[in-house]
Amino acid sequence: MQVTKDMTIGELLMIDRGVGIVLMQNGMHCVGCPSSAGETLEEASLVHGMDINELLADINDFLAKK
Repeated sequence: MQVTKDMTIGELLMIDRGVGIVLMQNGMHCVGCPSSAGETLEEASLVHGMDINELLADINDFLAKK
């Protein structure tokens, strides 16, 4: 499975809860916030000033190693 920037954080966590750790390691500490579940990965990365491409690479790398 390939994660895309249009997926919501809630969808990602349903795929694998471990993605939450990857998000937090990248500086996105609001993973447990109820509103974050409906945000797309791109929206959340913009709010946190993160590079969406780096974040996608980290998440997809994490999932590929499982």
